[in-house]
Order: sequence, then C-alpha cells, then structure tokens
Amino acid sequence: MRIETLISTLALMTVLNGCAQKETVETKAEDDKAVEMTEQVNEDIGDLFADIPRAKTDNAAANVLLAPFSGPYDGAPQFDDAELSGLKPAMKAAMERNLAEVDAITDNPEPPTFANTIVALEKTGEALGRVYSYWGIWSSNMSTPEFRDIQEEMAPKLSEFFSKINQNEKLFARVKAVYEGEEMERLSPEQQRLVWLVYDGFASNGATLKGEAKERYAAINKRLAELHTKFANNVLHDEESYAVYFDEDEAGGLPSDFLAAAKDAAERMEGEGDYAVTNTRSSMDPFLTFADDRDLRRQVWEMYYSRGDHGGEYDNNALIAEILQLRDERVKLLGYDNYASWRLQNRMAKTPENALALMEAVWPAAVARVHEEVAEMQEIVDAEGGDFKIQPWDYRYYMEKVRKAKYDLDSDEVKQYLQLGKLREAMFMVAGELFNFKFTPIEDGVVPVWHEDVHVWEVTDRTSGKHIGLWYLDPFARPGKRSGAWASGFRSHDTLDGVEKTVLATNNSNFVEAAPGEPVLISWDDAETYFHEFGHALHYLSSNVDYPTLNSGVRDYTEFQSQLLERWLSTDRVIDNYLVHHETGEPMPEELVNKIKAAATFKQGFDTTEYLASALVDMRYHTVDPAGIDPDKFERETLAELGMPDELPMRHRSTQFGHIFSGEGYSAGYYGYMWADVLTADAAEAFAEAPGGFYDKELAKKLVDKLFAPRNAIDPAEAYRKFRGRDAKIDALMRDRGFPVPGGGDGESTIE
Repeated sequence: MRIETLISTLALMTVLNGCAQKETVETKAEDDKAVEMTEQVNEDIGDLFADIPRAKTDNAAANVLLAPFSGPYDGAPQFDDAELSGLKPAMKAAMERNLAEVDAITDNPEPPTFANTIVALEKTGEALGRVYSYWGIWSSNMSTPEFRDIQEEMAPKLSEFFSKINQNEKLFARVKAVYEGEEMERLSPEQQRLVWLVYDGFASNGATLKGEAKERYAAINKRLAELHTKFANNVLHDEESYAVYFDEDEAGGLPSDFLAAAKDAAERMEGEGDYAVTNTRSSMDPFLTFADDRDLRRQVWEMYYSRGDHGGEYDNNALIAEILQLRDERVKLLGYDNYASWRLQNRMAKTPENALALMEAVWPAAVARVHEEVAEMQEIVDAEGGDFKIQPWDYRYYMEKVRKAKYDLDSDEVKQYLQLGKLREAMFMVAGELFNFKFTPIEDGVVPVWHEDVHVWEVTDRTSGKHIGLWYLDPFARPGKRSGAWASGFRSHDTLDGVEKTVLATNNSNFVEAAPGEPVLISWDDAETYFHEFGHALHYLSSNVDYPTLNSGVRDYTEFQSQLLERWLSTDRVIDNYLVHHETGEPMPEELVNKIKAAATFKQGFDTTEYLASALVDMRYHTVDPAGIDPDKFERETLAELGMPDELPMRHRSTQFGHIFSGEGYSAGYYGYMWADVLTADAAEAFAEAPGGFYDKELAKKLVDKLFAPRNAIDPAEAYRKFRGRDAKIDALMRDRGFPVPGGGDGESTIE
C-alpha cells in the first residue's frame, strides 16, 4: 500500500518490516523463476479498480489535497494551494476509496495470486497517501490549535479505518493463500519478501483474531490513537507555552550569535526580558553549555525536562499509564507475554533479551565514564571556590570547561567554522562522491513549499543526468514546529505501474535562525545531526525497489545508514574545504582539527548514559506488568535500580518521550539506535581500512548497492553480511566510544 508516510506519521499499525521469513526466500534462484513486474502482471490485475469512483468531494479545498501531484519534476504536493478546511473531507473520501479498493480485491472471483492480491494491495491507498503528505506537514512543521482539533477528532476514525483493513478476514485469507501457495516458490526473493511482509503485517495486527477478541483489539487501537495524539500535542503545548527570560546583566558567557537569536525570540514572544530561551533542545543545549548564571541554568533545565509533567490538562503521566496498559492487553490477545516480545519479533534483535544484553554490556562502561567526567568537573568547581556539587544543570557547562582545560578545545571557537550553508554544501559533496548524486537548487516558486524558510533542490545522477527526485529542506525553529530533527518524504521509489517513481524527500531541523545578514553557526553535535538526517534522505533517494512496502524500515536497522553518514563530517575533505571561518573564509587550522579529533571520545559518558537510560526505561516499561503503574515512580525507581548517576537525566523523560508514547514507531525500540550504532562503528572501520579511506569508490558502491538501495527488500542481517562479509562486532562500538572492549577484543562479540 502506498501509505508509508501515513503509517510512520500516525504509527497506528505496525510498520511492515521483518528479518525472518520462509526459508525459500534465501534459496531461490534470482531470475529464472521470478515473476517479473511487467505488463503481464498488470494485465493479470486488469481493471480491478476501474469501476470505483475516484476520491472526490464537493469541497474544493479537499479536492486539492486529493488530486494527483502536479507540476514539473513528475509532480509534487501543491502546498501553496492547501487549506486546512479541506483536510477532514479529503481524509474521509480517501478512506472510502481505499476501502472500496480493498473490496474489489476481496470480491474478485479469481483465485488469489501474487498479482491480483499482493500487487493489487500495493496499488491501494494512493489518494490517502497524497492527503497524508499535507497531514504530515500540518502535524510536524506547521501545527496550529485548529489542526490539533482535527487531529484529535480524526485519529480514532483513522484507527477504525486501519482495523477494517487489518481485520478483513476475506483479505487476509487471500494474502495467506498466496503466502502458503505453490506460486510462492516461483517468486523472486524480493517478491517473496514482499509477500512475507504483507502477510506478517496482517498476522501481527489482529487478523487472526475472532469475535470479542477481534472487537476488543480494534477498540484498543482506536483508544491508543487518541492517547498518542493527545500525548504529542501536550508536549507541543509545553514547548510553545514556556520560556525563560533574562536581561543583559544575566547574559554572561553566552555567545553573540545565541544572544542575537534569543533577542529575536524575546521580541516575538513579547515576554518580560531582553532575551528568551525557548523550550526546545536547540535553545536549551547551548544555554546550558555557556551561560554563567547558575540559577538561570537551573530554570532552563527544569523548564525543558518538565515538559508534559506540570499536572493539569496537559500532563502526560495518566496518558502513559493507560497507553502501557492498553498495549499490554492488546498483545496478550495475540498470545504474547509482553509488548516488547511482540514488537521485537521481526526486528534484528528478535527478542527483548537480546536488546537488553547489548545495552547492559555497554551500560557499566558508560556509567563509569560519567563518574570520571563528574570528578573532573568537580575539581574545577572546587578550584573556583564553588560550594556545591555538580547538578544536572551544571553538567554541560562544566564539561565545556573540562574540554577547554583538557584539550584546549573551545566549542564556541569550533562553531565559527560550522556555517549551516557550508555544511549543506559539504553534504552535497559527500552525496556526489558516494552516491553519484548532484543537487541543483530550484528557483523559489517553481515547486510549492509550506513555508518561506523551505527550499528545494533537484537530485540527479551526476553521470547520466537522470532525474532521481527532489529534496526539501526546512531548517529553522518556529512556533508550531515540533522540536528535534527528522527526515520524511512525500513519494517513494517504486516501479509498480511500469513507470519508475521519483522520490520526494525532506529534511527538517530546528536550528535557531540568525539575525538578518548573519550566518547560522551551529555546534559540532548539531552538525553531526545535520549529516545524520541527511543520511535518512539519501536512504530514501537511493531506493531501487519495485514495491512500495519494500520502502518500509526495520527499526533497529534503519538508523544505521543515517548514523554512518555522520562519519563523513570529520573527514579531511570536508574539513579542508567546507569548515571555513565565517568571517575570514580561512579553513579550520590544523591545530584545531587535531584538537577535535583528540577529543572524539570526549563526553561519551554523558552522551551514552543519557541515551541508554531512556532506552532501558523504554524496554522496562514494555516488559513489566503495567497494571496500576505510576510512570513518575516507575521512572525514578528504574533509574535508581540501574544506578543512574544523579548528575544527569535520561535523554527523554517519560512525559516527553514522544518516540515511544506519541506513536509506536520506537516503542520498545529506542534501543535500536545503539543496535544500529554497532553496525555503524563496524562499517566505519571498514572505510577507515579501505585503500581510498572514506571515499573509496569500490566500498562506496558496495555500501549503496548492498545497504542503501535495497531498503527492506532483503533481511538486514543478510544485507550487512553482503557488505562486510561477516556480522558486525560490538568491539568496534566500544573502541569507537573509548570504552574497554569486552573480553579484551577477541573478536567473538557479534550481533546478527
């Protein structure tokens, strides 16, 4: 089905992914037995949907959202004509059309085949997918109270819609017949994987249930949709509603570019103070790193880490408790012991025990490093005559002092060489060298965008000039835009109708816009995030799969490609050519480069521990009996049991942990970043050892062909073996973070 964006946005159903399937997939010949995606397959389907009226309403605004993408570059969403008033009727019309398409498949008197069932199902939902291109922007980039009202109204209706498809017995019977039938033997490995993914998507989402259990499953999904939406909107409410204001005499230590942006924020928000720290990570993080005023640091820290935890109408604690209880009840209807067991069955980790084993192998080394970091910071506090112990709002500030003392490395000095525009050029260079992509800016107004900050580039093959797709960039924070950084898309690659679809990919960030005429300077960590999210976009743009479902992701694998791209930021070719001083244009001095590389494992205690704490709490939430759970108490007791250092918080406190509670994309799956980072560290060592280093042409081609282009058309573990020749080793991760290697690095610690 053409609704990958829809599924990832709402997370109302399990993303169709997996890493285990019928044994025949790995043993069939590639070509001689394959049912090719040719005109014959489309002829087998015939005019299955010909008698179904196209999705249309009496509402002109709705018809804009339903219409096929138009304009140059194979068409794009018409954001300049999109009106929120059309969203509800468009959504309803698209759902009706989708259900009619499903009925056409199930009412087909012909026996089920790959063509008339699986491929036909892939062709459903086109109109709904288009509507969700606009929904996703209103949800993440341009949210308003009016949209949130629509979102809360439509979420349960969408859940009911998905339940009608997931629990359609006639449809599942046809899918199962193909999965278990003789034709499966004649399909190509890619087609077999598609069949398995579709079959598993139904089987894992209640298609096998009957009677009251089936009804209860659907009711739970409907309620969860309401709760996930409310959770996300509560966090966004707190991000928009709180700020810390301060005056010139309290601005000591803060860089001039931050103060310029904070001054603009204060004027925009009309608060009492010369400057404002907004309630987003991109504003909080630099303030806690550089602000000399300790009391203000505490206020900012408490504001940020209290999102969703203020009591009253916008508090998320009760929502979390209900979400956990409903998830547990739902998976027990399917016969699973706990939610995590259900969630991980088709991930690379396969079981909660395997995921926990990886995290618990790293946790002691991370905590030990935190204690070392705190000791170094406390020495500075004591030397300065500070009569206090390091607190969470002190960590970033004194770590920066340690950085300067230990490595003579000043983060603000580094920022002077990290211009947002130059970093974008560096990413384009890397994409050209590794993927053979060329990015050409498109004149404003040619392709519709949703905000004046957004710009678009055409992506082509450097050699042939072939059009690959479009890349949208929305870089700056603003009211109504969710915090953080993410990648998404409006159209994925496939050849379903005998025509190669081009890709529409987006990157979205929350950098603080500079004062007029000034360059946007960002931290090294933010630059890595910029490269990371661009890695997701390259993953979209590289796709060569034939079927929409094969563009889906496996959660503990899909972060690997993006994490790997971060490594190119510190390559000499990027540093020498793109990290230039914003005033002088001079390249970053070799001395400063050496300091950055020497400090590569600096602050790994903080970074690893704050992340792992969130990942471990996530897994504990989803493996315990949640009856009567008090999230605030559970979080505190779990962290205490783990031995969480008092000097830092988990990266995402429960009440703001949108990854796992505003949907189900990362629920019981936040560990996936570390699982993927094992692959990342191992693959990075392969590039470091290659004759051409990180720009080795042969290895880069292998990277694209084996790990980026196939998307979910191949088992991730097998894909990695095709690239590396073996499974990834945890040893590389430990070396990468400067931690002791388990067992002395005997090479036996691998993940599969």
